[in-house]
Amino acid sequence: MPKDVVLGVDLGTSAVKVSAVDRQGNIVAQETYSYPLLQSVPGYSEQNPQEWVSGTTVAIVRLILNDHLTAEQIKGISFSGQMHGLVTLDKANKVIRPAILWNDTRATKQVQEINNQLGDDFLQVTRNRAQAGFTLPSLLWLKENETENFEKIHKIVTPKDYLRYRMTGKLQMEISDAAGTVALDVATGTWSNLVQEAFGLSATMFPEIIQSIDNVGPISDTYAEFSGLSTKTQVIGGAADNAAGAVGAAILKPNMVMSSIGTSGVVLKYEDNADIDYHGKVTFFNHAIPHKYYSMGVTLAAGYSLSWFKKTFASDLSFDEMVALAQESTIGAHGLIFTPYIVGERGDGDIRGSFIGVDGTQTRSDFVRAVLEGIIYSFKDLFAIYENTGSNFETVVAIGGGAKSALWLQIQADIFNTRVVALKNEQGPGMGAAILAAVGLGWFESVQDAANTFTSFDKTYEPNPASVAKYDEYYQIYKRIYTQTAALSHDLLALRRK
Repeated sequence: MPKDVVLGVDLGTSAVKVSAVDRQGNIVAQETYSYPLLQSVPGYSEQNPQEWVSGTTVAIVRLILNDHLTAEQIKGISFSGQMHGLVTLDKANKVIRPAILWNDTRATKQVQEINNQLGDDFLQVTRNRAQAGFTLPSLLWLKENETENFEKIHKIVTPKDYLRYRMTGKLQMEISDAAGTVALDVATGTWSNLVQEAFGLSATMFPEIIQSIDNVGPISDTYAEFSGLSTKTQVIGGAADNAAGAVGAAILKPNMVMSSIGTSGVVLKYEDNADIDYHGKVTFFNHAIPHKYYSMGVTLAAGYSLSWFKKTFASDLSFDEMVALAQESTIGAHGLIFTPYIVGERGDGDIRGSFIGVDGTQTRSDFVRAVLEGIIYSFKDLFAIYENTGSNFETVVAIGGGAKSALWLQIQADIFNTRVVALKNEQGPGMGAAILAAVGLGWFESVQDAANTFTSFDKTYEPNPASVAKYDEYYQIYKRIYTQTAALSHDLLALRRK
């Protein structure tokens, strides 16, 4: 008797990864497929939605042919998707133009228009401040700059919701991605009349909202023939990548927070209800767990700072060898502090990073240690936002690059003054998508039950009181550096641009 599996589709910006996961949470097969970005103008970032469909289908076909899964084994499929992307469809549900992605910066003017027109009312309803790359500003850019295309729009969706439509023939938007459009009333989970009326957007443009664990129905006859899947395979709503990542990391309680270090860095917190107001200092979205929420702060150049340092100053070492150098240094890197703002920050695009305290006695190991510590200091800034609203954390779940080094995990525990754990089998958003599929099929009663089965924790790193005290002294200096160097960064950048 073949083993039942679900497919978790992680639809990223540069590639799609499809994981086959059994009822015990074991990954039995995995395939990836890369696709291109379209960047015809500086600041533009687009993709052809057909690339997502073709890439996902190729990955599924490889699972069936190369990994010897049968269509009958694949009981369900769900998704994690890159957030904020704008897919525009006409009355025949055909794509009008390439999708505008989350990292597209063309809609700066429209962001300002949103702020000027609605001000704090927008923040009150959507619980977020508009940013370039979010769906609504991109849609308003189309309205102003591509009138002919805008007038063709019948529906808009986000990337993974378009992929799900192509598999099922049913056009809907799942709630965690709907929140990321910043056109949703987050507290009520409904499209915002205020936003629609303020910007002249038809209510019919916004599709039906579904929950992440909703069973949309079976694979369509057309897609079954295209992919080799069975029409008995059920398709589940899925979630935005950060929501799915939180599920895959078992962030299931208000006293847990996720520390994720990729190119950027994310601090993500589970929110039990929509009552708390962060005044736009962090993003606040509907969760993949029905009627729950999550908030999130970002450091733009977290892991990128370390990659930049390696490329520039440690190209002779492997990544692991470079990180291991930090063991030769000590807490505070012998008086050296790094601020990781080398590409700016969302609240200040012109600020830049710095090394402070350089002297002739320091070695390369001190500089590596300072970069590791500086990234975590920037995360502690985000923790402070939560602590100022009365949040208390018992556990930090570390994923990404920061979870691959025992030293870096201990640095996090000491700077955060909170226990830190890593996952034994980290798969991120793809595992979250598989969990949602398992719940949607009825294999588990809740997302929490499925996550407890599909994920497991590794070693726990407890804060060392003496190290906590030392790091707190360095962190106080770190905070002063930001305020004292921001103006200088702006002046230097102005000179550079002349």
